[in-house]
Amino acid sequence: MDHGKIPLSTTRRKFIGSALGTLAGITLVPRHVLGGPGFTPPSDQVALGYIGTGKQARGALFRQFIAIPEVKIVAACDVDAQKLESFKQMTSAYYAEQNQQARYKGFQTYADLRQLLEHDDIDAVIVATPDHWHALASIMACEAGKDVYCEKPLSLTVKEGRAMVEATRKHKRVFQTGSMQRSWEDFHRAAELVINGYIGEIQKVIVSVGGPPEECDQPAEPKPDYLDWNMWQGPASAREYSSFFAPPMDWDGWARWRYCKNYGGGGMTDWGAHMFDIAQWALGMDASGPVEVIPPDGKAYPALTYIYDNGVPMIREDFRKGNAVRFEGSDGVIEVSRQFLNMPENLQNQEIGENEIHLYKSRDHYRDWLNAIKERSRPICDVEVGHRTATVCNIGNIAYELNRPLRWNPKKEKFKGDREANKMLAREDRNFWEEIPSKNTAQRIGS
Repeated sequence: MDHGKIPLSTTRRKFIGSALGTLAGITLVPRHVLGGPGFTPPSDQVALGYIGTGKQARGALFRQFIAIPEVKIVAACDVDAQKLESFKQMTSAYYAEQNQQARYKGFQTYADLRQLLEHDDIDAVIVATPDHWHALASIMACEAGKDVYCEKPLSLTVKEGRAMVEATRKHKRVFQTGSMQRSWEDFHRAAELVINGYIGEIQKVIVSVGGPPEECDQPAEPKPDYLDWNMWQGPASAREYSSFFAPPMDWDGWARWRYCKNYGGGGMTDWGAHMFDIAQWALGMDASGPVEVIPPDGKAYPALTYIYDNGVPMIREDFRKGNAVRFEGSDGVIEVSRQFLNMPENLQNQEIGENEIHLYKSRDHYRDWLNAIKERSRPICDVEVGHRTATVCNIGNIAYELNRPLRWNPKKEKFKGDREANKMLAREDRNFWEEIPSKNTAQRIGS
């Protein structure tokens, strides 16, 4: 994966459909020129806007970014007024406690992401919406001249993902996928040992994650006043409101839309976006993918199986250790998860040689993105990487649904000789914009 410099964009931060103008890049002024120790001058700061203020945004993504001096969170949007107000209160309270209120220009909230994207003072956005919104929100942000951090999975269809890559490249944006395990030491260590052949020839890879999505038919409930249900559904097909999909703010668990076909990809995309990602990395497949995907047949293939061009199988199978990846080689086995890294004893202190493959090293997924923004380079989990991992998840779900083996061309990003499967690489997006009181901007992805 090329992590070279990205030419600065000349796309003015305007709304989709606006004329293109001139945009100067972020200008960095040395700290000592504008302030003393501990002072971060405005020109060194990245102004962030949040698109989506649900559990992930108010949790990890809030904690990670607000504590970085080079970041200023200046705006957020959400179709849930209660979650949006909570995020505003959290942000304002933090800056007040840090005695920065005098220098803080204020925090803006919007019900419509289009209004946020028109905000000229925002450099970058965090896309933390439900999964069915990731592609559209990210593409709109790129076209508005914003750099993007998008939660995983990057997309729910292959063509959505490719459109995200194209928008990022066209508008010269810096795009980080939220598959943050690449910035964790154990996963980096496991992948580097595997790709350098320290467990010999790879015989197979086993990925333990959840399965495909379900229909999730739910009875209709009265719509709460604080939620714009039409906008929450966005490009997904219209359904009646149910708190099963969009739970209130005091819901303790993770929202269950992720397990439903209309809005998510099940465990395959939820945890698969993390664990298949590590498998792809370790196999050197960041710009490619498998060439076959075979659903369980109860015979030769008891579990979903991918086959790479070199013959290595990758199997989605629970090996009783939670969400994890197991690499089986001719000379040993490596298993890795967020709880453990198991490897042969002789590799415990093994160092990677100077002339061997050294994978991109990031110790902090969030600062890695910010550094890339300042350097105009590609971060550790660039949009192409996130797209390729999401593709593995999404074609697996297609194989589950069609219940037959499929041949995949990772270069053309099409199935070979299967019209029905190829139709499932995109989805018919609903035109929902006309129903809300804002600029009428319709967009179809991957059609």
